[in-house]
Order: sequence, then C-alpha cells, then structure tokens
Amino acid sequence: MKVVVQRVLKASCTVNNQVVGQINQGLMLLVGFTHQDTSNEVLKMANKIANLRIFEDDGGKMNLSLKNINGQILSISQFTLYANPYSGNRPSFVDSMKPDAALKLYEEFNQALRNLDIEVATGIFGADMKLEIVCDGPVTINLEY
Repeated sequence: MKVVVQRVLKASCTVNNQVVGQINQGLMLLVGFTHQDTSNEVLKMANKIANLRIFEDDGGKMNLSLKNINGQILSISQFTLYANPYSGNRPSFVDSMKPDAALKLYEEFNQALRNLDIEVATGIFGADMKLEIVCDGPVTINLEY
C-alpha cells in the first residue's frame, strides 16, 4: 500500500463538472494498492496518517497531527502509484491491485480513518477525477507498507 500525503489548506475533487468531495485544512491522500496488500496494511496506514505530526505548533515546528488540529482528509484512489515506467516509455500497471479488490481495501481504509474520528471526503473510485489543491508548506510525504 502506498499513500502520497499532502498537507493542504483546502482541496476538492470534481467528476463530470460536479464537486464530489472537498475539505478545508488537512490532508489530501493519493491511495494505491498492490497485490499483496491486506487489511493489516490498511489499519497500519490509517493509524500512521492519523498520528503523523506534520502540522505546525505555535512555535512553528511540525509537532501536531491531523487529530490535534481537527483536520479533514480528502482520500483519492490512485492506481498509478504502482506504475512501472522503467521498461519503455509507456508505464506498466501490472503491480496495481485489480479494481474490485482495490475498491474493497480503499473503502476499508477510509472507514478505518473515520473510525479514528476523522472526517473523510472522497472522490469516486475509478472515475476521471480533477483535483484542486492548495498545498500548505508544501509538505508532501510518501508512505508505504
């Protein structure tokens, strides 16, 4: 499981000219799964993200977590995180989990975050999504389990 975490002031996801998910201060997540991923990785990742201290405290140090600031999450499915671009010019996606299995883990991941009392907005799995983000920092962290 890979997640690209971006600290944002706001973010939104649009599908067919309709906003389907939006947040204010918090994290925008690009979430991808590979064949070996299970519920174990999902739970570890949800806990890591909820407690990741990447928000500034009063002293300007990254000491606060999403939970500390009552931030929100915009979670976007992103199978291209498992692209292999190294043999030729067209990336291979054979390492990406098949859509049916990935959707199940993606929904489980979002629910695990909600179970941690985090407000989670999403895009639409498998849709052509347009994202608007206002990065904060910018702070971008790649996580993988």
